Amino acid sequence: MLKKVKLTGRIVTPKDPDYEQARTNNNLNDPKFPSIIVFCQNTKDVIHALRWARENNEPFRIRSERHNYENYSLLNEGLVIDVSEMNDITINQKDMTARIEAGANLGKVYRVLWENGFTIPAGTEGSVGVVGLTLGGGIGMLSRPFGLTCDNLLELEIVVASGHEGAEVIQADKQRNSDLFWASCGGGGGNFGIVTALTFKLHPISNVSIFSITWEWEDFERAFDAWQKWAPYTDERLTSQIELKSKEVGEIVAQGEFIGTASELKKLLRPIRKTGSPTNIWIKEVPYIKAVEFFDLPSGNKPAFRKRSGSFIERPFPHAAIVQMKEFLSNAPNRDTSIWQQSLRGEVSQIASSRTAYYYRNALIAQEYITSWKKPKEEEKNIQWVENLRRALSPFTTGDYVNFPDRFIKDWPTAYYGRNLRMLREVKGKYDPFNVFHFPQSIPPNKKWL
Repeated sequence: MLKKVKLTGRIVTPKDPDYEQARTNNNLNDPKFPSIIVFCQNTKDVIHALRWARENNEPFRIRSERHNYENYSLLNEGLVIDVSEMNDITINQKDMTARIEAGANLGKVYRVLWENGFTIPAGTEGSVGVVGLTLGGGIGMLSRPFGLTCDNLLELEIVVASGHEGAEVIQADKQRNSDLFWASCGGGGGNFGIVTALTFKLHPISNVSIFSITWEWEDFERAFDAWQKWAPYTDERLTSQIELKSKEVGEIVAQGEFIGTASELKKLLRPIRKTGSPTNIWIKEVPYIKAVEFFDLPSGNKPAFRKRSGSFIERPFPHAAIVQMKEFLSNAPNRDTSIWQQSLRGEVSQIASSRTAYYYRNALIAQEYITSWKKPKEEEKNIQWVENLRRALSPFTTGDYVNFPDRFIKDWPTAYYGRNLRMLREVKGKYDPFNVFHFPQSIPPNKKWL
């Protein structure tokens, strides 16, 4: 008879003084209390944890940097397999590639790559894990020139379930386990196995130019309309975002990053610089790492009560949709409520929707509905505001980005994956036929593999 496996790594239970810190995610809403958290130190610890969970019939979840908006990386009772302490980065200068362990956060990734003159296109918040971001697609301030984070992925190391109680490590790339590699490029985290390392192609980077333009509330409709008709179509070296803040704050702020000089950027910005009456405009050329620091907002890295959801925009918003946004932000549940949007297309749209699991290649804009609050009793009105806004804008939008998960979306599989859902279910059925990796919005397996 086979000897049962033991958990290895740094183990935290409710009896330990650091349990509270160990169980707390970035979203304090809907807290969870696992019975064991194992902080894996290497791939062997991950294999042991998965085998232990299967042998003991213990429910489990996978976690890297604690940023899942619906806290699907946590559970009550059960085991959390946390890879955040596996964060080594190895750069191959000659091949211009980097092998990044799954626990590395974007702050570390950007810093280490920058020290070697490179980067990858990824998100903006420094405490977000590179693994979850990549598996969902990965949008950020270099999406238009370099594509999504997953478009720059070359290989994965992943621990999958084997047999009835086993676990094994396999590699996936365009040659080996290519269907699993396809699914891991936008098919969301936690569906097929536990990713332990990712290999990316790197981009040389030195200086970039960044900008910020602020308008007051009176310019809401004009500023947004000008931005949406410009941002997805301008020079693809320029990626930008706009944040429509609550009426209480009364600001509309457009910002962005351009691989080029400040004087070139100034010319490209003319259509929005000349719109309305901006109260503040600045444009500057900076070392790339300074741009990374500029877009990394500290509040996003601190745990708080949060609710977020999102969608994609495939055609510019008509006036009626812009008025809806303004109306909702006039009646926001608190001042820290906003609608955030980022320009897409460019390199993102050069890949067919079926070529990776990330489906929304033709979207002009990704948008996110954001609120956070201070006291638990304020939860209901904040969640309701996001839900009502999403419904109100749904005639003008499509789907949702899997990295903005929302438990209130009824047909979430189609919302996240569009027509790629059928293939994702096939991959799930092949690599995880017993549905070992499951959570409230995990991909259901295709039954033919059972």
